[in-house]
Amino acid sequence: MGNLAQRLSAKAGGMADVSASLVKALYDQGADVHVALPNYRKMFHLDVAHVHEYEFGRVSRALPEQRIHLAEDRVFYHRQRVYSAKENHLISLAFQREVINHIIPQVRPHLIHCNDWMTGLIPAVAKRHGIKSIFTVHNIHTERMTLETIEDRGIDAADFWQYLYYKHQPHNYEESRNANPVDLLATGIMSADHVNSVSPKFLSEVVDGVHNHIPGHIRHELWAKCQHGAASGILNAPDPSFNPVRDSYIKDHFSVDTVMAGKAANKKRLQETLGLKVDPNAPLLFWPSRLDPVQKGCHLVTEILYQLINDYKEDGLQIAVIASGSYQPHFKNIVETHKLHDKVAVCDFSEDLSHLGYAAADFVLMPSSFEPCGLPQMIAPKYGAMTIAHDTGGLHDTVEHLNVDAESGNGFLFRVFDNGGLRWAIDEAINFHRLPAEVREAHLQRIMRDAKTRFNHKTTAAEYIRRYEEVLGQSISEPLGASK
Repeated sequence: MGNLAQRLSAKAGGMADVSASLVKALYDQGADVHVALPNYRKMFHLDVAHVHEYEFGRVSRALPEQRIHLAEDRVFYHRQRVYSAKENHLISLAFQREVINHIIPQVRPHLIHCNDWMTGLIPAVAKRHGIKSIFTVHNIHTERMTLETIEDRGIDAADFWQYLYYKHQPHNYEESRNANPVDLLATGIMSADHVNSVSPKFLSEVVDGVHNHIPGHIRHELWAKCQHGAASGILNAPDPSFNPVRDSYIKDHFSVDTVMAGKAANKKRLQETLGLKVDPNAPLLFWPSRLDPVQKGCHLVTEILYQLINDYKEDGLQIAVIASGSYQPHFKNIVETHKLHDKVAVCDFSEDLSHLGYAAADFVLMPSSFEPCGLPQMIAPKYGAMTIAHDTGGLHDTVEHLNVDAESGNGFLFRVFDNGGLRWAIDEAINFHRLPAEVREAHLQRIMRDAKTRFNHKTTAAEYIRRYEEVLGQSISEPLGASK
């Protein structure tokens, strides 16, 4: 529940597919939706029951009975973080135990939709009992654990052990129980009736072996699903709260028709807040994602940061880094060493500043080395900001290089993943920023309208509904057969 985690200030990543808006969109398109999630009773001194009510109130009120099912276990109750490296396997098993032992028998679903390794056992259980399942892969990360560990947490793995993916080919249950670990992500992929990544391009990259960090067995299982026509890519969508017309985190609201004035007002407010030089004409680049050099490419920015500021001194180029992460000290060190405080701001992530960043920025930086989906590049155009991105994964699916003459594109893509490629794309962006205001305005208005149509939960829900119907072999608007 990535959206829930954000409301709890836990920032649990980009797994935003299961949110109130998507659940509501699925229901509005005919799906009888139930949602299972851990009962995080207290987190950051918040009563999670109130958060659930806020997030899912529209769904609950629209349905004839409660559709939110809370998995109960002490491991959830008094946590201060959604994820914890030392306890992730315990959290995962506790949640799956409750779903398998209580929620599935209570709901008796025709189809179960699971997400990532934390729910990897559930498609195997579904297969054992003849229930259809879809498994969504957000991040290529997995965990392994033995049948003994699984069973010690209250899950009767002996009932479905044949449908699990093991480190080695299993000979029998007894032989495998203690010494042949189960791979949870591979199990979810193998046992599900359909698998989807959250980007069509990222799925093809994994299957084609583009990324060396993808485990071979995971790649093979996804390849096998593709070969059988049982895999696809479905993009996530930003939360509807990202809307410059009514964004509760910004004070200077604007629409397509007032984009230039609105962005100018927000730019001034951000500059004043972060200590940047107040300059309405300065091209402003915004870094929105966690500062992770392994995936996000933040090191490419630091490699050219000083030269970039110096080369575009006359333009007054500014960069706002509103993000936490291991690489943040490198940015701060460059700013301090070269006294760039009025041109480069670096601060920890906060929800209000991040929203203001989108509203103020001319360009958003996303030079990721790989990207399973990404949301900032879909949020940015809603606020009249253009994304500078590496041509990979979800960025490839959502960012098209600008062609001013053809009146097409919504950002700037570079194909070679190095600082030279990033610098080329930034140069392209600054060239656009130097165009007359009326030319830029026409393109930003076009981009904002397109983003509203493309990047929303209604569109995402329609794709999932299509997969549900393919797996079930019938329209969800028709009466389904008796529950199994």
